[in-house]
Amino acid sequence: QVQLVESGGGLVQAGGSLRLSCAASGNIFSILGLGWYRQAPGKQRELVASITNGGTTNYVDSVKGRFTISRDNAKTTIYLQMNSLKPEDTAVYYCHANCEVRVGVRYNYWGQGTQVTVSS
Repeated sequence: QVQLVESGGGLVQAGGSLRLSCAASGNIFSILGLGWYRQAPGKQRELVASITNGGTTNYVDSVKGRFTISRDNAKTTIYLQMNSLKPEDTAVYYCHANCEVRVGVRYNYWGQGTQVTVSS
């Protein structure tokens, strides 16, 4: 199993910045990639940003140029630097791990979520 613990959410005014962190532990060698999803009230959960073990990053169009995903050298902690925040970024942000639990079998792990609220 993989455990994911997020931190760094909070309340910020529009135009401000926040940095989220997610620390992975457990069977970290099964991790293929890590990322951030978010879910706003009444909306589906969406991928915000992801990073593979090889370092390839991916962003949803609405955050490109404003958000940056990065990780530590051990590849067990990821960060989401969020700049120029907008009220529409308000959501619960979830850390996600895409893992290969055994050959050919993938499994998704989720953190508990952290609230990000952007006031106008």
